[in-house]
Amino acid sequence: MTVLKILQFIAVLLTIGTGLVSLLWPRSVQGFTGLTAPGPRGITEIRAILGGLFIGLGLAVFVLGTRQTYQMLGIMYLAIAAVRIVSIFVDKSSVQSNWISVATEIVLGVILVL
Repeated sequence: MTVLKILQFIAVLLTIGTGLVSLLWPRSVQGFTGLTAPGPRGITEIRAILGGLFIGLGLAVFVLGTRQTYQMLGIMYLAIAAVRIVSIFVDKSSVQSNWISVATEIVLGVILVL
């Protein structure tokens, strides 16, 4: 197994892990993302979108196992990073956690697209 394949495997596990944390402990994402859920409806959104989407996309990579699924997940991360960069300036949200997220998304995106 090459170093790139190991890094891609880790990237997919991190994706699924992020989804599991969001699904099982939705209030824990507030500290890093700034998302708050004042009621049950908001908790459901965190579980469904941050949990379900990240788990589903990560599992799809393992189930389908094609180069294109890794690339699809990488493109998702790069798209999130691009939108986040624009949003940081438009929304004046230049905080450390946003820049850490951008860096993480770019690194994971590049690893997965290669």
